[in-house]
Amino acid sequence: MRRKSMLALVKWWKNSVEFSALIRKQPFFNMKDIIKLIRVPQWIKNLFVFIPVVYSRNLFHPDYLVKSITAFIIFCLLSSVVYVINDIVDAEADRHHPVKKNRPVASGKISSADALTIAIVLFAIGVFLSIFTNVMFIIFASLYLAINIIYTFKLKHIVLLDIFSIAAGFMIRVTAGAVIISVEISSWLILTTMFLSLFLAVMKRRSELYVMGDELSSTRKVLEYYSPNFIDQLAAITAAGVIISYALYTVSQRTITVFQTEHLIYTTPFVVYGIFRYMFLVINRNKGENTTEIMVTDISMIVNILLYGLTTILLVYKLI
Repeated sequence: MRRKSMLALVKWWKNSVEFSALIRKQPFFNMKDIIKLIRVPQWIKNLFVFIPVVYSRNLFHPDYLVKSITAFIIFCLLSSVVYVINDIVDAEADRHHPVKKNRPVASGKISSADALTIAIVLFAIGVFLSIFTNVMFIIFASLYLAINIIYTFKLKHIVLLDIFSIAAGFMIRVTAGAVIISVEISSWLILTTMFLSLFLAVMKRRSELYVMGDELSSTRKVLEYYSPNFIDQLAAITAAGVIISYALYTVSQRTITVFQTEHLIYTTPFVVYGIFRYMFLVINRNKGENTTEIMVTDISMIVNILLYGLTTILLVYKLI
């Protein structure tokens, strides 16, 4: 009897040691994988919610700034929810992609069940924070989430609607940034945002088209409907739309009246250079599939954005 008890105790101890080793070897939470899953670097896109607070001349008003920061955090959470759902749905297709195969869900580092749990937690935090906003903001935030979920399951497979869905996300960010601080935003600025987001979406498709080559059907089927010539024409049209819309915004009577200056037009060269530089990187350097990577790694782009931001603030807030 004593011998059986000893054997049972040894067996229990052995299983406990093996289980402990397994836990140490495969931790439940690997923060590096989670950060990669929720795509923290992509949060830079949510900076669009700050456009209204900057151009309404309320950037240095604490109440307005706090509300805009709250909107930014909520959109970061919601966008991460969308990214996680997208990774779960596209896991099989991502395994055939030269880059996306390394994503946590596709590579098996995080299971679909765990990824879904993370998405639910992020969504719950976003819902809680929305209590401190207003009804109109909640409507636009909900619309953003709905459109992106529909995009994940359906719209991204429909030619043209896929890029318009991406553009809608950016426009909703700007509009949500306006309604949370209860200010109006120029129609020209909304048009500029639309063309800019369409431009980025088109250049992303162009990059995917050239990177994937003959493996289009196994990764993103909608690419079969985009030819290089068609994509290049769309890129030219949207790029021109960004430049023209922004230039007209800077010289519109409303802009001149609100900011009491005609000098905002001098920020246009930064916009033109940014568009040209982005096209150069995508076409000549085969970048563009990851917009954020270009924005945070290309020195010329970083300097241009900083100079544009500094010049805009100096002019809008009459600091010079």
